[in-house]
This record gives sequence, C-alpha cells and structure tokens, in this order.
Amino acid sequence: MFDFFMNVGHVEQIYTVVDYYTYIKGLEYLLCLLFFTFFPMFYRYIHSEDED
Repeated sequence: MFDFFMNVGHVEQIYTVVDYYTYIKGLEYLLCLLFFTFFPMFYRYIHSEDED
C-alpha cells in the first residue's frame, strides 16, 4: 500500500496499447470506488438538511 501512494503522481512510460488500456482501467476502477464511496455520503448530507 505504501508503494501505491509513493507512485500516485509518478509519470509512467507506456509502450503498448495493452499497457495503456490496463493503466486507464486501473484509474477508472479507482474513480468508481471513490464515487461509490463518497456519493452516498454526500447525498445523505444534502438530504439531511431538509429534515429540520
């Protein structure tokens, strides 16, 4: 896990289309994980203000 955080902003040289697709797919999975984690929390926060 420590290696992941050390390489987050690192520019990686991609040689083939398969490497590029794998890299983009990994980024998409991380974005989906963040979205599915934070959107329900944000949605609950937005709608909890109406119940005063």
